[in-house]
Amino acid sequence: MAVCTYIAAKPNLRLYLDFDGGYVPDYVPNSSRISHRFIYLMLNTAEDLIHKINTAAESKRPLSIQGSNSKLFYGNQIAERAPDILDVSNYSGIVNYEPSELVITAKAGTRLTDLETALQTHQQMLAFEPPHFGENATLGGCIATGLSGPRRAYAGAARDFVLGVRILDGRGNDLHFGGRVMKNVAGYDVSRLMTGAMGTLGVLLEVSLKVLPLPTMEITLCMSMKEVEAIGKMHQWASKPLPISATCFYENHLFVRLSGAESAVHATRTQLGGEEIDQGKAFWQSIREHTHAFFRSGTRLWRLSIKSSTPPLLLPGQQLIEWGGALRWLATDESVDETTIRSQAEAAKGHATFFKGNKTSIQAFHPLPPAMMVLHKRLKQKFDPAGILNPGKMYPEY
Repeated sequence: MAVCTYIAAKPNLRLYLDFDGGYVPDYVPNSSRISHRFIYLMLNTAEDLIHKINTAAESKRPLSIQGSNSKLFYGNQIAERAPDILDVSNYSGIVNYEPSELVITAKAGTRLTDLETALQTHQQMLAFEPPHFGENATLGGCIATGLSGPRRAYAGAARDFVLGVRILDGRGNDLHFGGRVMKNVAGYDVSRLMTGAMGTLGVLLEVSLKVLPLPTMEITLCMSMKEVEAIGKMHQWASKPLPISATCFYENHLFVRLSGAESAVHATRTQLGGEEIDQGKAFWQSIREHTHAFFRSGTRLWRLSIKSSTPPLLLPGQQLIEWGGALRWLATDESVDETTIRSQAEAAKGHATFFKGNKTSIQAFHPLPPAMMVLHKRLKQKFDPAGILNPGKMYPEY
């Protein structure tokens, strides 16, 4: 039996209770994802969120922090460890946007599509090209996962564009780090620490981002070649001042996106050769959003971040290469042992993430060395002493 309760004193607070683990009515958001006993809270104000965190900390009842759930698959699944869902998707809206300063600040529940629409009005963009993985993807989920798109190797990662954050820690403290200006860099940049922390160190409330102007011109070239040649060319180009903004190798074809001033793009096109493709924008969107056929070619998807010049990896399954060779996607099945994959990633000075698939027996993130795990635990203890924020989302230890 599921019931919905509205609290008169807080009209923006909706409380859904499922006491028997049975059928959840359609009016409960994302009900298809919920198959365990839960308390579902959708909150509109920071005060409501603070109250919920304080209550959870006092009772030591863990919280699963969620927005639109577009990236719920990423990381370890924590439904059993964190039965209460803290929904921040209603805490949304652009707080401040200064096009002349190339800075935008928005609440965590703000949809990425709304953010990008506002930026496009002023011919600006999120240069790290964040994947959405859903039409309602939020800024909070984008920063919490720390995922970047095809432009990452050439413009920077998500963390490189985070100027400041406002968070709630595990005690319900309202904390501000960084600022809304690019020159504010006093002390350790804790805002970067929150990027990719998967909500384990705090609930993101607001994020200030550096934005960049849209390029004047953009084209995509396609060249036929073998994998070893493609890796060599991408490594060679990386040391030259070329307007390359994305690369992708798949099935003996190397795709290269050029972005910038018309003169630079035309000159580089002549220098690199290859054929210009008509649907360049759609192609890179399919890579960013994982709608390309490659991402449906296996039952398990691995993400290997390694040294860019690493020769072709001899692993079962299909591979797609991005970021000038530094990102290798591996689509495979259950027959491939995770130890084999992770040992090859380590040999290439990198790590392997189990990105998507059946994760019942595999930890999502690469094991940390003992000394590094100690540091992670210390950070967790400082920001979330009761261990109530997304416990186990990154590692079982916290």
